[in-house]
Amino acid sequence: MSAWTVLALSALVLSLPFWLPRAVVALRVRVFALVNGPDGVPVPGKSIDIVHFRATYAHPAAHGRSRGAALSDLFWYWLSPGAELHQEHLEPGERYQEVARATRRILALPRRDAEDLTRRVAARVLSEQVTSAFEQVRLRDLMMLIWAEVYYEIVFGETCPRRARQLIVDNANDVVTALKCCSLRHMQKRQRLTEYLALRVEAGEVPQALPACFDAREQALYLQGVFFNTAIVQASEAMTHLLLLIAQHPEVQARLAPLAGEPSYLDRVISEALRLYPLFGIAHRITRGELAIGGQATIPAGAVLCFDYTAFHQHGFEEPSRFDPERWVELSARDANYIPFGVAQNRPCPAQALSLVTMRVVLQELLSRFVLHSSASHTRSIPHRGPCLLVTRSAPRTRWRIAVALGWMRVVDLWENVGLSLVQLVLGTIMVIHARHLRLCQRYFERQDANGVAGAARLQVAGQHQDGH
Repeated sequence: MSAWTVLALSALVLSLPFWLPRAVVALRVRVFALVNGPDGVPVPGKSIDIVHFRATYAHPAAHGRSRGAALSDLFWYWLSPGAELHQEHLEPGERYQEVARATRRILALPRRDAEDLTRRVAARVLSEQVTSAFEQVRLRDLMMLIWAEVYYEIVFGETCPRRARQLIVDNANDVVTALKCCSLRHMQKRQRLTEYLALRVEAGEVPQALPACFDAREQALYLQGVFFNTAIVQASEAMTHLLLLIAQHPEVQARLAPLAGEPSYLDRVISEALRLYPLFGIAHRITRGELAIGGQATIPAGAVLCFDYTAFHQHGFEEPSRFDPERWVELSARDANYIPFGVAQNRPCPAQALSLVTMRVVLQELLSRFVLHSSASHTRSIPHRGPCLLVTRSAPRTRWRIAVALGWMRVVDLWENVGLSLVQLVLGTIMVIHARHLRLCQRYFERQDANGVAGAARLQVAGQHQDGH
């Protein structure tokens, strides 16, 4: 092998972190589209522009959730067990309304109680998990421990036992790593939490009023899906994005430091983080009737609308990719393209008020203890789980040690992204094919329809017998 060949191969290998992850992501998107069929109707897109994004999202015809979409089979696969009972995948109707009311009741904590609970839990977890003056953590892993305890106490009204916390974190982590195609799903981890919750529900150990339309096991699956999956995953991801932004913008962190920041600035920082990295990337809804808004193209019933939150949050802002909390000094969330928790008319996030209160508390508790540093890449999917160096405020500021740690973090992150992108391509393809084979959502509605027809036939036969008598 010639020296030029060796040099070319070396250059190719060294350049992999800078182009391979993007190329693999693009290829993975194509694989998903090919296996799942048509992508649906992108919003904004050719049929519906950015101006009509919010009105389309709020339209009564855009309220379908699972029935009739190939995408639903994939989401049900990722969210099993009990995806058919998950509040976000129930079809509109009285059952959905009852479940949504139960969720709002459980989450309706007085502000002071929510702050005290979160502060107590965050202090306990941080003291337990960060034991040295210089410690590198994965922020999402750290945040999951905090939110597991917070939501356990909200549901059960008692301090979270260590065993329960581990079951909850194992479940939530398995769901989110499967969603990001970083790992195959492990149903035994999820089922262990299901069994634990079912025993607690059957023993009458849940002080909250759960949806009466569900039996005991269904109530356990409801708790698992809404509180010990979605709530924990979304809160952990939101905090990871927020903390990475702060770690990589020292001027913002300095202003937020204890005794140096004001509450209004903290709120602006959170708003800007949620604008740049919304809780949802794409939210899909299924039209239950024809839909036409503002002279846009008519969308037929049964179409899958794919609402792109990130695109919406980028439009209408000066330098939209820049992290700039000060843009919210004059800007109102009501007047901007900004819906981090959805729209009120179509399944808004029930934890919006609680999330904003508790995120502030966790952020304040972290910044009162640590200075955050990170050189890791920052994408919406954060498959690396948010590498971050936490340096206690009482530790001496050893710049060289921090610089070395950040340099090493960057090197590891570059090559980790290469491996993760290939893993995501392979495992994502496997799971898409498996989900398409299982057809969890389609088969559920086929059974529902068959039971409905059979039930109608039984009623008709019974009526004929009565007429005969």
